[in-house]
Amino acid sequence: MHDLRKKALLESGKTLSRKARSNPSASPNGSPGSSRPGSQANSRAASRVNSRANSRAGSRYASEDEGASELGFEDSLPKNLNRAAYIDSVSDDDDDDDDESLDEDEDEDDQGNVWIDRLQHRVAELKDRKRSSVQGREKTLAAYLHIIRYHYAQRQIESQLPDIVPALLRSVKTGSSTEEVSFALLCLAVTILTCPSENFFDNVSSAVMTVCKDSNQERVKVAAIYTLSVAVAFGGGSVDAATEMRDLFLEIVESDGKSVKADDSGAVVTAALKAWAFLATQLEWDDLSAQSDQAMEVFLDQLDSTDSNVQINAGTNLALLFEAARDYEEETENKVNLQHYQHRILARLAEISRDNPKSVSKKERRDLRANVASIITSLERGKGPNYSTASWAGINPHTAGENAYSQAGEEFGYRQKLGLRNQVVVVETWSLSVIAETLRVLLGGGWPEHFEKNPNVKELAPELS
Repeated sequence: MHDLRKKALLESGKTLSRKARSNPSASPNGSPGSSRPGSQANSRAASRVNSRANSRAGSRYASEDEGASELGFEDSLPKNLNRAAYIDSVSDDDDDDDDESLDEDEDEDDQGNVWIDRLQHRVAELKDRKRSSVQGREKTLAAYLHIIRYHYAQRQIESQLPDIVPALLRSVKTGSSTEEVSFALLCLAVTILTCPSENFFDNVSSAVMTVCKDSNQERVKVAAIYTLSVAVAFGGGSVDAATEMRDLFLEIVESDGKSVKADDSGAVVTAALKAWAFLATQLEWDDLSAQSDQAMEVFLDQLDSTDSNVQINAGTNLALLFEAARDYEEETENKVNLQHYQHRILARLAEISRDNPKSVSKKERRDLRANVASIITSLERGKGPNYSTASWAGINPHTAGENAYSQAGEEFGYRQKLGLRNQVVVVETWSLSVIAETLRVLLGGGWPEHFEKNPNVKELAPELS
């Protein structure tokens, strides 16, 4: 079993939570996601694949831009792992007729399943390391990654894992360039997400941990952190292993990256914050509470960071912990006292919202303030991310008849949306927001494809089914 939440439940002797049982897609195996009642009702049909799946709804009375956040999927990697970077890195090599596939639309080869043939060629190239150059391996890894992102390839690669995984690990351990190692790590992460196995974590964690600590390249460390989080969640990692990984990520955050020789690296600390949150979404408060005090203090401290991404993700993790505590209270009727943390967090967030640092761009300041406002509302009102307390004012001139008056005084509510191929889902929980962000980093523009066909992705967020 690769379901980390199920392992936590089995080891603790508990059953599925009331929240999980209430979800119609919950199975006896449980699921690592969490949902709030009514989230499915918030889904609505969107346009066809060739239109923007996450396009904004038609204009309404009063501004909807404030606090709105519609998640797209194309430019989802962090700057140091951007898709364009690896496309550029292989664009100079034109020895292979399939190179252009990196820049083609992901749907263009659906007819005839040409992508399957391309994938088999890439797998063959991965195995034939002796006759490859550094540039050739970079190109092969980039192409393999692109294909398994944009196509759910479980049937195509599962039988070849005994060859694929060792080939990827060789590039992780002995890669000759930053691109080769970072691509190999991301390929490993998406391969594990495509074909989970009980043996993955034990087989890959040591090598990935070593390169995370020993590499002097920021991009490699970031990719390694994401890969470790996926390996423990889908590669057969135990609850104890997941705890060790969360401890590792928390240590990276607390030391400002020094614990992995990435002193004051905002990108590495941000990746560790996101990886910690991803694992936390798959555990209940009972499993998080032992580390909660330390985590609260560490994330509170990072609100003072000079990196806005670190501040945003530290705040997100604090909101996620409060959400887990609220869910626990609803399910058990046992009180979790976090009031002393809430006062401190709100006070610091209020200071951040008033700050006007000149060292960051206007966009960064705008993003930081929007996220801070979202977290403040979440803590004060017990809501999920991007909840707008603004309300419809009087008559809506864009709505005819009785409906023109029906929304007067109602709050805008949740503004963050996930655009899938055939629906747009409103994000009502920090848990879902964290999961979506992690999947966007790992799968880029192929996230909708995996949501539609990859059961492992569906298990992460059953409220989207």
